[in-house]
Amino acid sequence: MNFFTEAKSLVKENIRDYGMYIALLFIMLTFSFMTDGLFMSSRNISNLLDSTGYIAVLAVGMTLVIVIRHIDLSVGFAAGFMGAIAAILLTKAGVPVYFTIPIILALGIVIGLFNGLLIAWFGIPAFVATLAGMLIFRGALLQVTEQTGTIIIRDKAFNAIGNGYLPSIMEVNGLHLLSLILGALFIVFYIYSELSTRKNKIKYQFEVVSKGIFTLKLVLVSFIIAYITWILAGYNGFSWTVVIMLLVVAIYHFLTKKTVLGRHIYAVGSNPEAAHLSGINVNKITYIVFGSMGMLAALSGILFTSRLQSATTTAGTLFELDAIAAAYVGGVSSAGGVGKVSGAIIGAIVMASLSSGMNLLGVGISYQYIIRGGVLAGAVIFDVMTRKKRG
Repeated sequence: MNFFTEAKSLVKENIRDYGMYIALLFIMLTFSFMTDGLFMSSRNISNLLDSTGYIAVLAVGMTLVIVIRHIDLSVGFAAGFMGAIAAILLTKAGVPVYFTIPIILALGIVIGLFNGLLIAWFGIPAFVATLAGMLIFRGALLQVTEQTGTIIIRDKAFNAIGNGYLPSIMEVNGLHLLSLILGALFIVFYIYSELSTRKNKIKYQFEVVSKGIFTLKLVLVSFIIAYITWILAGYNGFSWTVVIMLLVVAIYHFLTKKTVLGRHIYAVGSNPEAAHLSGINVNKITYIVFGSMGMLAALSGILFTSRLQSATTTAGTLFELDAIAAAYVGGVSSAGGVGKVSGAIIGAIVMASLSSGMNLLGVGISYQYIIRGGVLAGAVIFDVMTRKKRG
């Protein structure tokens, strides 16, 4: 009885963190039932994750931007513009892919730092500064693509980023061996990370959950990772898009949870004035976060352009709104100071799952927008209500 009481109390106290996982599980089970299992097929889950990649990467950066109480409306067309520049470098300039990608990522950092300069140095509200950027990059995208309308990319290495998969090495009962090995390594890494965190908390006399609840959490999360790995291994295995997405999450999770920089970012988001008085350079944090956002916008543009194998005049349309929606659904607080990069990925998958499931059911596009808007509104209402209860 104590076990169930503790589990109930744990979920209630951490509903912001667990709510999105519960919602994703509910959505997947519902669509799987309504589509007679088609939603959870290997092919559909693989395509769902691949189509989520470029938004999920943006959502990670957007989460940190919202955490420090700002917004970035320029990332959509910035991603489209930088994807077009990548296409021009590859096709017209003949720049090799291994030079093109670092150039585009560096360009993204410069663009992000410029946004940070407008906001931190000149004091322009982030909404206005990035809205101006959105218009500028929309025009720039049209300018660089107006001659051909679409720039076709025939570089196989570049196109593999958005459409290729890890080599299987060999198959075991129809399952890709390398993907199975990677899935097992993810589980080992997750368990090691959790055990290390728990050990450190006990060492410094922080409160931790009981061994029973902790073990249950490890088993459930490991099962989810194993199940998704099994599904993907039954199709083409892990795609390069999924690998890049996981790497981004791992790197940013480490930066935000294990480094001084991460603690400073959340301190600035919680209370900028107090952070400044405690010696934190708020402007520097703003530069770093927006520079990071620009780099991830560049990566998003690369993923999207390589997936389409071309640069188009409409690339980047509504990307910023999808990223903002994913961040909020993933648990970032509208008041700043609260939000996890892992939550951003879950939020992106939730929104993509809704679209995928409704497409399989033949739901009209008009109703899809209404439902997705309702989910976003519900996520923000949930955020406001939980903050009131804590307050």
